Amino acid sequence: MTDLDHRVGVRENNLVVRNLRLTKVTDENIDGLIAEIDHLFGLDEVSFNRKERTIHLAYDAANLNLDGIENVIRKHGVDIHNDWWTHTKEGYYKYCDQNVKDNFEHEPWSCHKAPPSSTKRKR
Repeated sequence: MTDLDHRVGVRENNLVVRNLRLTKVTDENIDGLIAEIDHLFGLDEVSFNRKERTIHLAYDAANLNLDGIENVIRKHGVDIHNDWWTHTKEGYYKYCDQNVKDNFEHEPWSCHKAPPSSTKRKR
């Protein structure tokens, strides 16, 4: 796949897939929640499995993070499931999101090239 196979604001290299269980989900609030998340910049896709009560997210971690998505989730009266496995995944997802964002912003360097501030003499 290439970057052109995704929505605007989503790069293939920064694409992450997340699955989280939710609580306090009703038929009334889930439709509005999915619609609002679907309009976030950097989101590639979102879906909700009603039987398992899990939300499936695919987004560009350089443009969007799990904290922003959780704010939208809580705004609609829904919450992240309160069990140890969901909290473990949530912490790991946040760590990976930050790592992807940091790597995207990092300017690569080469150890074979002298730094610009060095005063190396030419012979």
